[in-house]
Amino acid sequence: MTQNLFASDRQDPPHSGSERAILEGFLDFHRDTLLRKCEGLTDEQLKTRSCEPSTLTLLGLLRHLAEVEAWFNDDLADGQIPGIYWSEQDPDGDFDNLADAVVADDLATYRGTVERSRAFAAGITDLDTVLSRSRSGADISLRWIYVHMIEEYARHNGHADLLRERIDGATGE
Repeated sequence: MTQNLFASDRQDPPHSGSERAILEGFLDFHRDTLLRKCEGLTDEQLKTRSCEPSTLTLLGLLRHLAEVEAWFNDDLADGQIPGIYWSEQDPDGDFDNLADAVVADDLATYRGTVERSRAFAAGITDLDTVLSRSRSGADISLRWIYVHMIEEYARHNGHADLLRERIDGATGE
């Protein structure tokens, strides 16, 4: 079982404080919620599809959100992110290529992308700072990135709820 790998110290988001603290609190809450949905499952269970023909799995969601964390820093030119699991030729590689996936490695990659995102955002003091995205070419604010990431995690955590319930009946936030 991989149960201890996914342990998290989920904290409720703050009910007051600065906008930044609230945004970061909600994003971290959702990051930890995803980890809780994966906790206590075997590698095989983490790779269990929702239903054919969908390739949606809990491990696929974890890999996908590792890719999505690049919204914070995909304008960096070091080439580490994006493209961890996907490519132009295989745009759904994060969901589709799980047969040989090593859960511990994918979890380490996810945690690394989260830490990289935190470090990148911490270096920007103003939420109105506009960043140019290399993939899309769009100019967006750091505030927009936080809100988008919260939306992305919330949506996928809903998927994770259903996947987990299908696997072993566990429900809850």
